[in-house]
Amino acid sequence: MKLLRYGPKGAEKPGMLDDGGAVRDLSGVVGDITGEMLNDASLDRVRALDVSTLPVVTSNPRIGACVGQVGKFICIGLNYADHAAESGMDLPAEPVIFFKATSAISGPNDSVEIPRSSTKTDWEVELGVVIGKEAKYVSEADALDYLAGYCVVNDVSERDFQLHRSGQWTKGKSADSFGPIGPWLVTRDEVPDPQNLSIYLEVNGHRHQDGSTRTMHFGVAAVVSHLSQFMSLQPGDVISTGTPPGVGMGQNPPVYMKPGDILELGIEGLGVQRQMVVAG
Repeated sequence: MKLLRYGPKGAEKPGMLDDGGAVRDLSGVVGDITGEMLNDASLDRVRALDVSTLPVVTSNPRIGACVGQVGKFICIGLNYADHAAESGMDLPAEPVIFFKATSAISGPNDSVEIPRSSTKTDWEVELGVVIGKEAKYVSEADALDYLAGYCVVNDVSERDFQLHRSGQWTKGKSADSFGPIGPWLVTRDEVPDPQNLSIYLEVNGHRHQDGSTRTMHFGVAAVVSHLSQFMSLQPGDVISTGTPPGVGMGQNPPVYMKPGDILELGIEGLGVQRQMVVAG
């Protein structure tokens, strides 16, 4: 299934994508796409519906973040060998963990805002995973069973804030609009191998990132298992698993976002995001 949320920011309704690409309204079935309904039993009930009986949404609405009420937005840094190299950093012995503020979450096609005083706002297309049931001390062998599904994430980053303004990376990762998620949450049964997905990002039609999740340093199962040793992962938590090479910081010379730029990014089977860059 491809689950989504649509409507004005803060007033999104739940929906799903039918086989013809139309949005179907789920608000008569579930209250929202949040952790409460991402367990296997609830997803099975939605999966059993006759989709043709659900109302078609015809108004071409805004698409919101595919998960609401996210409790934790966890990110993994330096998780592709070639991205670590372009960043001038060594591959880590364990996954590098940092957090984005949940207030950074936005819809997949909402504008990306360059923060005031920013000089180095950058892009990062990433595979996002969404937790479906509490995960605590889970093994790598069982880790994928704890997922509700997968989505596209743009881990927007301000490099000067991230690397030169003291402290951890959070300052450069958490501005409003720095966490577009979606367009939809694809349930795990439709992604048999999360380590074999093509992934790309373009700026103004030029492809900067063109990779595959095959080259992750730590795969999805390893990441989920590792995180669960240090904190419980709750339904609706989002994990962004790292970016392939081609970020703006890695260009020669570096290239960063400017107002008016158009970003397009996507992952095989998970949909496409399109964002205009604006001044914040």
